[in-house]
Amino acid sequence: MSNFKQLGMFQSEPEAPEDAPPRACPASALAAGFDPFSETYLADPYPFFERARAEEPVFHSPETGYWVVARHDDIVAVFRDPETFSAALARHPVTPLCPEAAKVRDGLDIAIEPSLVDEDPETHLRHRKIFGDAFTPRRVAEIEPRIRAIVTRYIDRFAGDGEAELVSQMLYEVPALAIFIFLGASDDDAVFVKRLGSARAVVNWGRPDEDQQVAMMRDMGEHWAFTKELVDAALEDPGDNYLGDMVRLHREDPSRFTVNYLTNVMFLMQFAGHETTTQASANGLKALLADRAQWERLCADSSLIPNAVEEILRYDTSIFAWRRIATRDAEIGGVAVPAGAKILLLLGSGNRDDAAFPGGEAFDIARPGAKRHLAFGNGAHFCMGAPLARLEMRIVLEELTRRLPHMRLVDGQAWEYIPTLTFRGVQKLRVEWDTAGTPSP
Repeated sequence: MSNFKQLGMFQSEPEAPEDAPPRACPASALAAGFDPFSETYLADPYPFFERARAEEPVFHSPETGYWVVARHDDIVAVFRDPETFSAALARHPVTPLCPEAAKVRDGLDIAIEPSLVDEDPETHLRHRKIFGDAFTPRRVAEIEPRIRAIVTRYIDRFAGDGEAELVSQMLYEVPALAIFIFLGASDDDAVFVKRLGSARAVVNWGRPDEDQQVAMMRDMGEHWAFTKELVDAALEDPGDNYLGDMVRLHREDPSRFTVNYLTNVMFLMQFAGHETTTQASANGLKALLADRAQWERLCADSSLIPNAVEEILRYDTSIFAWRRIATRDAEIGGVAVPAGAKILLLLGSGNRDDAAFPGGEAFDIARPGAKRHLAFGNGAHFCMGAPLARLEMRIVLEELTRRLPHMRLVDGQAWEYIPTLTFRGVQKLRVEWDTAGTPSP
């Protein structure tokens, strides 16, 4: 495991060992045709997912170099064996950094280390207990009124207009503000960090050009400096918030985690805590408004909203694929994979697997068992921020169904998605309504 533990976040993906066993047979037509950056796939990967589950649920992709896993139970099995399938690969750039971006990286005063999403199992178990236990229901619940006030304020800004582009006018900023309330930073800082992190998904998990790589590395330096200042301020005066709780734990026993590790966790949470929720909310509203009967059912009965959130996360999750790397020769779904194999888990496919979710291709806000989805991962690395994401999505749906029940999708709009291997969310969501029928706040 030592070679995986030493991988840095800004380094390119490791290559498979030269002595890795060759694939026993030529790639199938399905495997040879797998192109996760094609426009067709990005626009709608679900037909490919369905075909993969039926024809070849575990295959090697010569185009990407990944072993691709499509079925729900196989994905869960990988997640639940972190000793064999290491998380070390999770944040590595899919596209190698160009020389100019690498030069910027090497000049940054940043001390990145593995944290929570890409640690080895033993270290992760210890840190997850500390940081996860502090992510208490009380901490989440106490910020609900503030998040609701923010959502209400954003809706107030466009409720009288009769139209809105929901991503830019609400969904882009609200999740960033929510995570910053949770951490104890200011609203102005949230918008600043959202801007700095907006390109990170493409640079880490996409095929950015050289200018994008250089710009993101410079933004990374700004974001790290901001995060370090945030942590340093909390060390001086810990507030009544999650970051303050972690500082108090560090003071009680500095051997639990270093200040630099705390900075890394805060750095990670600021990105993971907003980008994924923005995209999941946009995907969910698109699905609901495209199915008028379910939208109206939700408007008529708000008690359905919590399960609707789970169905949204299952049906069109914002993290539709995730990565692992094999630490030794292993099997996935009866298929042999060699040590060093890079593995792509198709979470979006697992979420529609009929074996786990009968009639999985259908969107049903009353679906029983929807909460078994893979949107937050599974096993030891299950997302500890899941309660906060669920809270934000619930409030957004509660307020929009209450305030704008007659809202509808604008006809003929094109759906744009960011070109990445792992993140998928509509970038614009245009809606309209009759202002004469808009309820009062």
